[in-house]
Amino acid sequence: MTAGEAVGGNARETVGGNAREAVGGNAREAVGGNAREVVRGRRPEVFIAHRDEAAVAADLAAAAGPLAGLRLAVKNNVDVAGFATTAACPAFASGPAAADATAVARLRAAGATVVGVTNLDQFATGLVGQRSPYGGVRDARRPAFVSGGSSSGSAVAVALGLADIAIGTDTAGSGRVPAAFQGIVGIKPTLGTVSVAGVVPACRSYDAVTIMARDLGTAGAAMAVMAGGPGTRPWLADAPLAAPPAARVAVPDDLPAMAPGWEAAFADAVERLRADGAVVEPIRIEPFLAAARLLYDGALVAERHAAVGAFVDAHPDEVDPTVGAIISRAGRVSASDLVRDLARLERLRQECMGLLDGFDALLVPTAPCHPTVAEVAAEPVAVNSRVGTYTNFCNLFDLCAVAVPSGTVDEGPERGIAQFGVTVLARPFHDAVALDLARRVLVHPEPPAEYAGGTPSPGPPVPWPAAIADGGVRAVELFVVGAHLAGQPLEHELRRLGARCERPARTSSAYALRVLDTVPPKPGLVRVGPGDGAPIDGEVWLISEGALGRFLASLPAPMTLGRVELADGRWAVGFGCTHEAASAGADITKHGGWRAWLSSS
Repeated sequence: MTAGEAVGGNARETVGGNAREAVGGNAREAVGGNAREVVRGRRPEVFIAHRDEAAVAADLAAAAGPLAGLRLAVKNNVDVAGFATTAACPAFASGPAAADATAVARLRAAGATVVGVTNLDQFATGLVGQRSPYGGVRDARRPAFVSGGSSSGSAVAVALGLADIAIGTDTAGSGRVPAAFQGIVGIKPTLGTVSVAGVVPACRSYDAVTIMARDLGTAGAAMAVMAGGPGTRPWLADAPLAAPPAARVAVPDDLPAMAPGWEAAFADAVERLRADGAVVEPIRIEPFLAAARLLYDGALVAERHAAVGAFVDAHPDEVDPTVGAIISRAGRVSASDLVRDLARLERLRQECMGLLDGFDALLVPTAPCHPTVAEVAAEPVAVNSRVGTYTNFCNLFDLCAVAVPSGTVDEGPERGIAQFGVTVLARPFHDAVALDLARRVLVHPEPPAEYAGGTPSPGPPVPWPAAIADGGVRAVELFVVGAHLAGQPLEHELRRLGARCERPARTSSAYALRVLDTVPPKPGLVRVGPGDGAPIDGEVWLISEGALGRFLASLPAPMTLGRVELADGRWAVGFGCTHEAASAGADITKHGGWRAWLSSS
């Protein structure tokens, strides 16, 4: 069974119906009324260009597909057909884009409706959202504060309810930082799993296309559509689809650069994880921070000049002074310096991955502070650098990341209430693990006072890597009846393989259940023929094909795996046993399941 067969329907049901029901009407009202006032009046800096409201409403009404009803905003370094791709530098655009970037095209094909293209730190160079000739983007709740960047307009569009999903890009935290400041969700996938075709590069080796939404269900469903396809990185066959209940999570042993009150907010997030059953332990953070400094303070910044340096050097008067200085200086990096820093980065990567050995994820504050517009204007480079303390190393190590709101910090009467966010980082292709753990520390904030409405309610959790139609994790539904059930002695074997328990289920009436002579005791499921047995209770788990292969290779006799017919008429891979072992075991079919038999014994 493919991922699309196993999970795709669930993902489409989660967002397809919900989005149409929750957003369809609201979106049309918002685009025509409150949203128009917000965009053109109080928040003109959010969009670089916005589509005509009537055209958006017509497209929403005609949309079909799993994302129908969702309004999409796109960062303006990502091509949208008919819009000039400025990267927040008007002179950079040679004319309207002829075609959508791959990520945009995939979302549109799934029913999402583009509402406009959003502002950003010029050439995606910055984490503050202030380096743009279209105006600095302000925080959705505290206008004296920055929005975060470089995906500034995308984040604020979602926070204000002007879009339900928004595309950003992330090289050093550009999708995670603004998500944190705006109290929304930002998913930064494993590098290469979403196509960057049609995206103006920042640092080509480390660029990722990200998605933002107000809830994890919507963000995950959009990621499932955006990811995969030709030219993208193939998923690991045994990629995990869940975090274990007692996940081991690393946290920094030191929290430099944190503003007053922010360290306590992080401690609260850690305690929520512990209360949910996770084992949280500190590790040395300095090697991660040392790698982070290489991205801008070292020679790796040369990639920024390779991306747009020729234009910047030829048009100095058209470029933001801070951005121009960063990119032009990057052009003076020597080849030997770059080779040296790449070697140092690899040494740090090995050290840091060693520190994470045995852990499922690393939890960090997304940002250590939320600066004001005035603070950034006074020290644009220093403040920007501080904001990226916990984000810059992520893509250098090819980690995946999920940034979520995780409470607030009262910064006093003069500054007000800051949104606080954390990021769960995990190994490449462990995106579903990061998603699971992020859900455990997520705290949904109240929307801003200017919120225009339209975001759908979150749907059931769906592991988006297994819902990708073409190129994601190939997932299998595994029917479990005995010692591998949730709460039973061998559950840990499935959890260790990254399997996730999806739902209770039962067989058709064609099965008998026997007690086998094993340690620990196990049931043997035997097909005896339609009507000759009884429905047997169990659970459906989701597991990757690669992990299932490893599980089968270690499966002890007399257990077997085969096809099992479920009561709803579908078939799943399931546990069975040899006829010889079943014949020697006591028949417990009348109990209807293993747990019921255990309770009666």
